[in-house]
Amino acid sequence: MTTVGTWHITGDLDQFLTHADDFLRTDPALHTISLTVTHALRSRGMHIYGEEPPVFGALERDGAVRAAFFRTPPGRLMLTALTTEEAEALATQLSYRGDKLPGVMAERDTASAFAEAWRRQTGATPGLHARQRLYRLTELTPPHPAPPGRPRVAEAKDRDQLIRWYGEFEEAIGGNGGGAHDPAEWAEARIAYGGITLWETPDGTPVSMAGVTAKVAGQIRVAPVYTPTGLRGRGYAAAVTAEVSRVARAAGAEEVLLFTDLSNPTSNALYQRIGYRAVVDFAGYDFR
Repeated sequence: MTTVGTWHITGDLDQFLTHADDFLRTDPALHTISLTVTHALRSRGMHIYGEEPPVFGALERDGAVRAAFFRTPPGRLMLTALTTEEAEALATQLSYRGDKLPGVMAERDTASAFAEAWRRQTGATPGLHARQRLYRLTELTPPHPAPPGRPRVAEAKDRDQLIRWYGEFEEAIGGNGGGAHDPAEWAEARIAYGGITLWETPDGTPVSMAGVTAKVAGQIRVAPVYTPTGLRGRGYAAAVTAEVSRVARAAGAEEVLLFTDLSNPTSNALYQRIGYRAVVDFAGYDFR
């Protein structure tokens, strides 16, 4: 019988990364969310997702980290891959601590195992909230012909536009990615490092946006991609996503990644057309 190991839980980001950073970097694609969120917390402060402090955990067995989690309240628990036994052990420890979890997001089997373990421990009823697919860029194939217009990196003058679009994007996805940033803080941070590109029409009107995370462990994730409802179906999202993907590759990213909502066949087909290929499916559960 395999020993699960010991979960070490802390609110200290530096302590967590001292133990878990090497593990997270062993598979930057599968651990993209953990890598980018911890990088953002370290570089921009521990309260960018809300006033309640984040919580982190690392599973150690035989002197090595085997799994990890984080939570930035009010967001869901975010897990790396776990066995059923590891998920049960974590649910037991978190329930014993008195943690109140709104949900979980992880690879599909891990999310399902933890949701069931949390139900057994707390009586909460899990409900499937989101199904997502992680893609990685292989050979980039920009749309041809491209829609009229051009890409442009967002600047300070675009702040209000980005705040508005980010709010619309978060409303559209229903918070599938966990705890959301403050829209103003998010816009200002992305502008500071050139992390949002707009597609604008020939007259200079922005019609779509695509963002990228900072490069961590050789990976960059495309997020978010958003086109207002009345402007969809014209190729803007494909064009601006292809542009940020090209720039990410040019910046030396070894992995260029993105998530899609599996309930949206249009976006899944779009990203495959420009060169993205499926890696693994994720699932998000709410606990009621």
